[in-house]
Amino acid sequence: MARLRCAVIGGGYLGRYHAQKYAALARCELVGVVDPDPGARARLAAELGVATFPGHRDLLGRVDAVSIATPTVTHCEVAADFLAAGVHVLVEKPITATAGEAVRLIELARQQGRILQVGHLERFNPAILAVAGELTAPRFIESSRLAPFRTRGTDVSVVLDLMIHDIDLIQNIVRAPIATIDAVGAPVFTDEIDIANARLRFENGCVADVTASRISLKTERKLRVFQADAYLSIDLQQKLLTIVRRPEFAADGDGPKVAVEERSFDQGDALLSEIESFLDAIEQGRPPVVSGEDGLRALETATRIVELVGRAPAAG
Repeated sequence: MARLRCAVIGGGYLGRYHAQKYAALARCELVGVVDPDPGARARLAAELGVATFPGHRDLLGRVDAVSIATPTVTHCEVAADFLAAGVHVLVEKPITATAGEAVRLIELARQQGRILQVGHLERFNPAILAVAGELTAPRFIESSRLAPFRTRGTDVSVVLDLMIHDIDLIQNIVRAPIATIDAVGAPVFTDEIDIANARLRFENGCVADVTASRISLKTERKLRVFQADAYLSIDLQQKLLTIVRRPEFAADGDGPKVAVEERSFDQGDALLSEIESFLDAIEQGRPPVVSGEDGLRALETATRIVELVGRAPAAG
């Protein structure tokens, strides 16, 4: 089989990492990187020895697959151009700026018979992969995603920048429609929402409390899941998993004996795993791990949370 011809659209912070992964893979050929900034193109050309281009249309007809790591407002236009040209697309999260744009991309990918994968990177976190078989019927989920303030990503709310990772994970774990959402939040350092908390109530009875902040003094990415037979604590940053199983009472009536299991995982390379999974889906003709529909579902929930925070009365 001929090597897939790949390219990265967007040579900024995330795009550079995508380009590094493609360049290191023998199974594909990195044809080029696109960025409108001459400085970014020069840096990538020097680092990776790759051709660079100012516009994404320069690569139409020359590639089989692309990663799109441009600003969210451009995702729909760029992805639509490539899908219409028969190119497989891995687009960074959020999938698009609006749900309507996401629906357009999903339909276009279906019509063209092409892979549309969304870059919800936490799906490839080793701790999440390890815990999949342990999750049966969650009753309560708590997530916290905290980060120190940085200017990168502040063109959108913390809900679309950070919380959307956990929204995707939780909806994939629960696998039931959301019944109601309550949300609060506030802008602090920017004009967008910088801290937010949402309570998601699912139709199957599960409840999830989701918190995200980009004005914290520490970095934290944790997920806690409570179900009938166990409590699972997942440290997504440190790659640690703790499972506390239902206690068993001793025959003599002595106190419960709680079984605690702890596992740690290598840091791994979630982005490399994501890209390899994308290439696998193309070569094997199977659905991607994170589909366009998954990206749309997370975007719709995140957008609803942003709307609810915006409607909340200001503190007096």
